[in-house]
Amino acid sequence: MVGEIELVSDGDGLVVTGDRSAVERFLDHAGLLPSAKEFGLGKLSTVLRSGGEVAKTASGIAEQSALYLKLTPESAKQLKDAGGLMKTKEKGISFAMLGDPGNIGKWLQVEDGPASLLTNPAVLSGIGGLMSQFAQQTEAQELKALLVRIDEKLDDVRRTQRDAVLAKVGRAAAVIEEAMTIHRHGGDPQTLWDKVSGESATILEVQNAALLELGALADKVNNKSKTGELKRATQEIEREVAVQLSILARCFELQDEFRVVELDHVLATVPENIEGHRLGVAEARQKRRAGVLESTKRLMEQMDAAGGIANANILLHARAARSVIDSLNSTAAIVDDFYAPLGIESSRDVLSAPRWRKALRDPQKLKKAGAEVGQKAAMVGGAAAVVVLGAVGTKNIPKGGA
Repeated sequence: MVGEIELVSDGDGLVVTGDRSAVERFLDHAGLLPSAKEFGLGKLSTVLRSGGEVAKTASGIAEQSALYLKLTPESAKQLKDAGGLMKTKEKGISFAMLGDPGNIGKWLQVEDGPASLLTNPAVLSGIGGLMSQFAQQTEAQELKALLVRIDEKLDDVRRTQRDAVLAKVGRAAAVIEEAMTIHRHGGDPQTLWDKVSGESATILEVQNAALLELGALADKVNNKSKTGELKRATQEIEREVAVQLSILARCFELQDEFRVVELDHVLATVPENIEGHRLGVAEARQKRRAGVLESTKRLMEQMDAAGGIANANILLHARAARSVIDSLNSTAAIVDDFYAPLGIESSRDVLSAPRWRKALRDPQKLKKAGAEVGQKAAMVGGAAAVVVLGAVGTKNIPKGGA
């Protein structure tokens, strides 16, 4: 059918194939065309070497236009809300055929009729392997851009600190980057795999050390109740978290490129094993995401607790409290920026400090301030300190922020 398009998803990405104008019309109407990238199906012909009808099918498919879209939480929800794609016999791969992409009412509704050439198990398995490889490349490119943004936030001391750690993966980085350069020019998969095959262990070692450092950062605000202490601790965390996330971003980028070479090797040498290998790579990526999510979630929980303490003490320590909140929000922004390439959705809201005069009408905050003033009065032994709340509070009103 003229204008017919087909969609294949592995959960991380979506490939839309068919007539070029129909593919672009579909993605453009969904507002997703600017995010789509060219997806080469040419490798299918070499991956599916079994001959006969499968090889002919692969050759025919390779001639079609194909665009790849990384599924963000928002676009994945769009697919699900629109009806989703049907599952196939290939684990993790789903599929839909649209007879009329111009008819919005039929979008993502599986058409009845003859089975698509794409639903051949061998073809789906091959496309799944190519999608996995493409996802690694896409993530690596996004992590490169993230590294540039983080680098702008680092001072010279912390940039030197970061670079000293990353020097440990310098050899692995040089070898993998050389292999990726040759890969882009169509280099021999076996030769490239021989270059990089022993480089993963060092990357994992540095990555795991960075995750441990993130965990240690969370402990810096633990059991602290004084606003001044929290101010110093959260400022240090704000600076240090950028260092550790920069190290992790570089390690993840190198791992992604390592997997590109690895998948190329499997596709070229044992394509019949690509399905299991693809699933293994997907599980490894998921574990990697889970590890960083666990560490950063614990960190932000401790930071949020510090923000709650700061807000509770804002009457007597307004400037320090606002500094804690600023550091907390800055840290959260860096973490959220790191989440994006990994496809992790953040649901945090920006925390704001209450205006001082509004806090003055809060019974709980007044009680907290009164208790602290009472303790100070007892320490100096003078009853006059009981009335110091107004004076101390006025001193802490930020200019223009009453």
